[in-house]
Formats: sequence, C-alpha cells, structure tokens
Amino acid sequence: MSPGTAATAYKELRQRGIVVTRGRGGTVVAPAPAVASRRPPKVPAGVRDLAGGHPDPLLLPELVPPSQLSPRARSHRSAPRLARLEEAVRDWLRPDGVPVEQVTFAHGALDLIGRLLSVELRPGDPVAMEDPGYHHLLDLVTALGLRAIPVAVDDEGVRPDALRAALRAGVRALVCSPRAQNPYGGCFSVARRDALAGLLREEPDILVVENDHASEVAGAPLHTLTAGGLGRWVHVRTVSKFLGADLRWAAAACDPTTLARHDGRMLLTSGWVSHLLQESVHGLLTDDGTRALAAQAGGTYALRRSALLRELREQGIEAHGASGMNVWVPVGDESAVVNGLRSYGWWVAAGARFRLSSGPGVRISVAGLEPAEAARLASDFTVVLGESEATYGG
Repeated sequence: MSPGTAATAYKELRQRGIVVTRGRGGTVVAPAPAVASRRPPKVPAGVRDLAGGHPDPLLLPELVPPSQLSPRARSHRSAPRLARLEEAVRDWLRPDGVPVEQVTFAHGALDLIGRLLSVELRPGDPVAMEDPGYHHLLDLVTALGLRAIPVAVDDEGVRPDALRAALRAGVRALVCSPRAQNPYGGCFSVARRDALAGLLREEPDILVVENDHASEVAGAPLHTLTAGGLGRWVHVRTVSKFLGADLRWAAAACDPTTLARHDGRMLLTSGWVSHLLQESVHGLLTDDGTRALAAQAGGTYALRRSALLRELREQGIEAHGASGMNVWVPVGDESAVVNGLRSYGWWVAAGARFRLSSGPGVRISVAGLEPAEAARLASDFTVVLGESEATYGG
C-alpha cells in the first residue's frame, strides 16, 4: 500500500471520529463518546441542598407570557429574530465593551456552543476547557467526539501559562468564562484579560467562546476578550440566572464568519427561537422593575458568597469564589467531606464531575445560603475536615 493511500485512510478515519491523533502519542482508536451528561446524585431527604447551583427563586421575576403576539402567519425563517430584541441585546452588551455589529439568538448557551463546536470542529479535535469547569460543557465536548484539553484556572480565570500550553498542543477552540466561573468563581481582571488576548491574537484561527452565563448577577464587572482584536470569537449570554431557567434563550455577539455558520446550521435544524419566547425576554429585559430585581439579586448573592468565604477563612479553610453563586473548596477526599457534611444536614457537590486533571474539591452553591447560616456551615466543615484527616489521613 502506498504511503499516500494510508495517509488518506487515516484522514478519513479522523474525520469520522473513529481514530484520534495524539501527536507523539500516535494514532489510537477514539473512545465512544458519551451521549448523556453525568447527572448529580439525588439530594437526600432532610438535608439543606447547596449543590444545585440554581438561583434563589425569591429573586426571580414572575414569568407572564405576552398577550400581544398575533397568531397570524409570518416568515420566521426569513426574519428569525425580533428587531426590537436585537436592539435590546445590543444595548445590553455595548456598555460592557462587547462588539455588537452581529448578534444572534439560541435556545440557551449549551445549544449555541454545541452547534458552533459541531460546525467548526471535527471529531478528535482538541478544545481548551477550564479545569475545574462546568460539567455540562465538559460532557458536551465529549459527546461531540472532541478532546478536552484542561486549562487550569485561578481567582482571575484561565491562567495564561495553561492557555499557552494548550495552544502548543494545537487546540482548535477555547471555551471560557470571563466571570462567575463555574465552579471556581474566578473573574477576569484587566491584566488577565490582556494577557490572554495577547496569546489568542497570535492564533487568529482559534474560535474563542466566552460564556458569560451569570451576567447581571455575577457580582463582578465584565472584562471581555472579544474587544481584544481576535479573529474568531463569540460572546454568549443567558438569562436563566436572573430571569428564570425556563427561559431557554441565549444571546450572542460574534464575528461575521461565526454568525453565518451558526445561523446557517440553525436554519437547517430548529430554524429559529420562538417569537413568543423572544417577546417574553424582551419584555423582561426592558422592564425597570425586573432590572431592579436583578440588581438586588446580584448584591444579595455577593453578600452571601462573601459571608461564607469569610467564615471559612476564619476557620483556616482555603476557599475560592471571587464572583458568581458558587464557592470552591479544595479538599483531600471529596467523598469523605460530602458524606461528612451530609451527617450535619448539608448537601454539597463533589468536585469529580467538574474536574479533568485538577485536584479534588467540593462546590458549595450559596444562592440561598443566608449569611447567618454561613458560620454554622463553616464550623461543621471544620469538624468534618478533622474527622476526615483522623480517618483517612488527609
């Protein structure tokens, strides 16, 4: 067999996702991709649920379907987006420095990110993913037959040294959170944003996906990568954290090529986002009362997060949560800590489903945790860590 024939066969196998090329590691048969996300364990009865990561329902607006939408026939495919919602989105993104020349909509952030990765990449392609990172995104990348390359994070988000290593590994895309990073809580500083943008400008063909999932309630300003002169980029925002999870809607600003590829694929599948849903989102985004409630929610979550961080640190426990609704606590044994806290009436999330190669930890969702409860949780956490060390040696 000629070398050319063998090379063509390998190329075809890679394109179909049957084999994966790993540089010096050679070419190997690709593992079967997951077809479902790893679901968290069921919350036991009688414990306080601090594992879900959901917003406080008392800080969400009432969802009332619009009554003014006419049922008359309209060309949804030729005009998939309501013009007034497009303008509202531009007004929403523009003050944060996100370029708003091209905007589009999707059925949530995962819907948009999954569509873009499936259009832009081929099975076996490497994607830089935050580690620890959002477990549904990690599972989505695996389900698409892509290869997740871990990039470490800290309190300022993605670390430049980790991104540099991922770029050397040949990643085709980066998926990152500029603030409220889940589960670690990091948020880009100006210096960190500039350092990352400098690295990415040298790789103009890499698609940069910026997932601003908490936006209004992140508790930190946005320092976006998208204003840094990148070649391929998309900034994604959802409303589930401050308007409600049932609003399966996301807005995105992106470069012209990304817009064309996303909308072209969407036209062939779901076609458009329901205009009824768009009317609902527009009404809420432009309502003064809803905006005031979102501002109140952001301040409340910041207060609750800060209270737990303060109490944990007073107990000598390292914890991270510079923004968002979660606090990440590194631990030696996740199972021992989760089960130990359960015995004291608390249910937190084991970090395993958020991690690729980073160290163990637990995620505590603080959206519903009152500051008065933080001291008791921190005290119980200290006892559990002591019991874990006595039993397991660390």
